[in-house]
Amino acid sequence: MTADHTLHADELTLGYRERTVIHDLDLEVPAGRLTAIVGANACGKSTLLRSMSRLLTPSAGQVLLDGKRVHRMPAKELARTLGLLPQSPLAPEGITVSDLVGRGRNPHQGMLSRWSRDDDEAVAAALEATGSLELADRAVDELSGGQRQRVWIAMALAQQTDLLLLDEPTTFLDVAHQVEVLDLLVDLNRDRGTTIVMVLHDLNLAARYADHLVAIADGRVHSAGPPDEVLTAETVRAVFGLVCEVITDPTSGRPLMLPLGRHGVHTSDALSI
Repeated sequence: MTADHTLHADELTLGYRERTVIHDLDLEVPAGRLTAIVGANACGKSTLLRSMSRLLTPSAGQVLLDGKRVHRMPAKELARTLGLLPQSPLAPEGITVSDLVGRGRNPHQGMLSRWSRDDDEAVAAALEATGSLELADRAVDELSGGQRQRVWIAMALAQQTDLLLLDEPTTFLDVAHQVEVLDLLVDLNRDRGTTIVMVLHDLNLAARYADHLVAIADGRVHSAGPPDEVLTAETVRAVFGLVCEVITDPTSGRPLMLPLGRHGVHTSDALSI
């Protein structure tokens, strides 16, 4: 099990030029748990994750990792503890899968250190965990969108950090691979104690896999807590402007959101909600 680390945002305000996206936000990430951040498009989910990994400097407030301001920490020191998979990462032209995944080991390399057996084993384990071993010698730019996403996740896993931030890790993946990736993250959390924070669009997958759910609306935390407390019909209406019913998923026991649109609803009572 990995050591627990504290990560929280304190009165955080973020934006781009004249536009403020996150307003005076407070957020504490539960150590050793799996947190999912949900919210409507352009509500600030990805912006928040970028600042928590120090890619975006706040205009006010701070992000603290173990009591230290992340924006003042040396990059390599931060990268040994906290890893990030951004939403649309770019790979150098012509790089192979194994070389890209190997870059996840950079934070563990010193000026005089050499590539070691531990590095080889970390890369191999990450490729195997993501079902990417057969892609190791292929160029990344030859892969499908789903294959690339699995390779990027492998690079994040090879970094072997105690905290892992993932922005839409299921992007480009079909349903089967979405479930595989989320199962993998749960295994990582349970086996190594890795604290995981991920942005997800799918509310039902978020509720099924996360221990802690954070709903963002208008640049602020609308609600946070266990999925059965956060994923309610009232929250979905307030955060997404969507009328729905929330029932208990018979397979997981977690909340399951059923959207109510104008079509496909079989009762007049449901239409009047």
